[in-house]
Amino acid sequence: MAEEEEEYDQGVVVCDASIGTHWWWATGSAAQLGWGIFSFKRGYSGQCNLMPLRAFGVASLFVGAGASASIAALKASGIHKVEDLMEVGANIRNALGVRPRRARDE
Repeated sequence: MAEEEEEYDQGVVVCDASIGTHWWWATGSAAQLGWGIFSFKRGYSGQCNLMPLRAFGVASLFVGAGASASIAALKASGIHKVEDLMEVGANIRNALGVRPRRARDE
């Protein structure tokens, strides 16, 4: 894996070694999703007053899996900053022939 270098405004060169981090996010997402499905299929056997806590835990696993998967997709596609995402949105709007968005304070 080649390491990329980025230059910032102050002239500091930082080595970006986080090229393969999207695999960690994807693995974490898959693990959370698998654990959530396993917990959901297993059901609940225990005290009935703890059932809402168990349901919240299983729902949190599904929400966490979705969040981890979206982070993995963003990192894999090379989007690391908000400005990168705004640039992608502008490119999509240009490709569709839609007028560019204006700031609200203009």
